[in-house]
Amino acid sequence: MAEPTPVQIFRIEEKRKQYRSGSFFLKIGILALFVLVPFVFPSYKTVDLAMQIIMFATLVASFDILLGYTGILSFGHGMFFGIGAYCVAFLIGKYGMPSYLNLALGFVTAALTASALALLISFLSLRVKAIFFAMITLAIAELAIVLATGLSHFTGGEDGISLSMPGIFAVSFSIGDFMGLEITGSVLTYYFIFLSCLGLFLLMLRFTHSPLGRVLQAIRDNVQRAEALGYKTFIFQIISITFGCVVAAIIGGLYAMWVGYVNPASSLEVMAIMLNVLLMVIIGGMGTLYGGIVGAAFLLITQTFLPDLQNLAKDFFPQATLLHNVLERWLLLFGILFILVVIFFPKGVIGSVQDYISRRKTILLGKE
Repeated sequence: MAEPTPVQIFRIEEKRKQYRSGSFFLKIGILALFVLVPFVFPSYKTVDLAMQIIMFATLVASFDILLGYTGILSFGHGMFFGIGAYCVAFLIGKYGMPSYLNLALGFVTAALTASALALLISFLSLRVKAIFFAMITLAIAELAIVLATGLSHFTGGEDGISLSMPGIFAVSFSIGDFMGLEITGSVLTYYFIFLSCLGLFLLMLRFTHSPLGRVLQAIRDNVQRAEALGYKTFIFQIISITFGCVVAAIIGGLYAMWVGYVNPASSLEVMAIMLNVLLMVIIGGMGTLYGGIVGAAFLLITQTFLPDLQNLAKDFFPQATLLHNVLERWLLLFGILFILVVIFFPKGVIGSVQDYISRRKTILLGKE
């Protein structure tokens, strides 16, 4: 293929700047949307939905570091989410008083526990490949659920642990109105979690765009070639798993702060957490990080509002019995939507968009 001329290079760079500019303003718009949610949509249902999208988008990104960037499938990632939630619940709920110190210690304990357990699992299980590693992590995750349920004197069992937030994060806290919005403990908790997840997301972006991240992608694409180049793939895989699991544990602690309650079903259940995370990764696109935002938004919005369509149909179309029966089975509609997304976006939404942009650049170069 002939080398591109200076004119071709200039036009391609101009197109690249346009794509970058559009991407930048889109990111700013998404950030502004989440910042303004409590002011524009102050209802608890909408704020809670936005909060869940923020937390699960960050959780999906931490899982994408394992699956999309390193090529490691783990069904135990949700377990670390639950570990983080329980660590915070223990320190400010069951075994400690609500205070800023105990809250900070809860997050530190979550990070240390997650890193130690991730290292142990990695050393014991990484020697096996692909699906066998996934099955081992699934078995460990199921064991964690059994322990959390059975050791009720320690974990609260199925009844779980209720916790109260300290100081400005308490539900009863209020500092008055600002631009028509009452600044309560829940609002301050929302912005604290939002900023924490934003910081974690930026940290993961830096991690994946560093030389270490490029080595992980090389391992994902071809382990034997990476080893031939002199990289100790086992060590890099351990770093990837540990980093992703620590981030998941911190997000679990933030989740406990928001809901004020932790039990095995909500924090450790494989089907309730890992299945959703896997669907979000597939919808958004593996190896993109930003795909987690799209996947979390699509999944959580449809799960929240599809059941409401039945009531709307009864109000506007009271005689449409067939429509009512279809909407009663909203999970079927969700399944159809998911199939359509997979068909039209085979690499996930973000992955397919990136692939389209890459093809456009190639076409542009060929036309010049």
